[in-house]
Amino acid sequence: MEGSDMEESSMKHNIMSSRKKPILSPDYARRHLEQLKGRGYAVTGEVNFMQEEDARLDTTRARLNNVLKRHEELKERLSRDSDKMIYERLQKEFEAALAAQTEEIYLDGEQWNDGLLATIRERVHMEADRKAMPGDMGMLPDHHFHEKSSYKVGNKVICCLEGARIGIQYETSFADEPRELYHCVLESRSFLEKMTVAEHTVPFFLPVREAENDLLSSNAMRFIDYVGELVQAYVDRREQVNLIKELYGNQIGELYHSLPYHVIEFVLNVYDCKVTLSLRYADLVSTLPTRTRVFAWPVHSSRRNMTSTLNRNVTGMPLVQAVPTRLAYAEDALQNMNLPEGSNFYLHFMVIRNNQ
Repeated sequence: MEGSDMEESSMKHNIMSSRKKPILSPDYARRHLEQLKGRGYAVTGEVNFMQEEDARLDTTRARLNNVLKRHEELKERLSRDSDKMIYERLQKEFEAALAAQTEEIYLDGEQWNDGLLATIRERVHMEADRKAMPGDMGMLPDHHFHEKSSYKVGNKVICCLEGARIGIQYETSFADEPRELYHCVLESRSFLEKMTVAEHTVPFFLPVREAENDLLSSNAMRFIDYVGELVQAYVDRREQVNLIKELYGNQIGELYHSLPYHVIEFVLNVYDCKVTLSLRYADLVSTLPTRTRVFAWPVHSSRRNMTSTLNRNVTGMPLVQAVPTRLAYAEDALQNMNLPEGSNFYLHFMVIRNNQ
């Protein structure tokens, strides 16, 4: 009796085991094999996706280079012909006026003020009125009128021009080396009327006319100073970019800048990374950026490790993609140093880190 109970219990156990382990059907096995094949296709798909991304990047890069080329052509077209004729004419006029001066007065600090500017305005109008007198009266000798003075203050030379006009010549420099000269001519119908900008040789993309509307009628001295700051800051930013190209020409990939150089973006190829640098200047009289972004992209290292990464993906592990690293220390350096110094600081840091 006990033997039959044991046999019955054994049969029940075998039946339950068979229920727990169902027999695989041919359809289930086929679907399982297709899933395994699909993983291999996924790996191939990742490679194809990366290749497509590279192709799209190359296309975007080519389009950007074409835009930059057209940008340079437009800038050259806008800055030649009539502007060059104005520059050459004004340059000759300023040279003649400065050659005819009897003294050059250097000013500093409080010596350059509204009172002096009013004196200069009065003098140019009195000289114009004297020359407009009929007959020989305009040729009468007068020691006061034969004194021709120019005034040097900072990067500005202020002189009297024919026709009751005041000329300001701005002398720009970079690293103590002279750069371009820019001119601005102010005029007014009488001493009591407000002055206007008759003509100038400042690049068209710098806001001289806006400054005229905002400042000239209310604070002429501030207008004159502001234009000087404007052209000097423009030359400073431009020359910083030129120096970067000289120092790191082979390491620079794409480079973009706006006409006034208040937006600058470029790529540096450093060791196994591509470093993107983006600089923004709050206003056009700034020589240091107010907003910087620096990211390091480990492009080359990720490509070298692509095979092992994809193999890990076959085993079911998630695909690890290259993620850019934000370099806060480089951003701080660029906000406190000029562009060549800040970039040199960053590259020096990368050399030390790479050798560790």
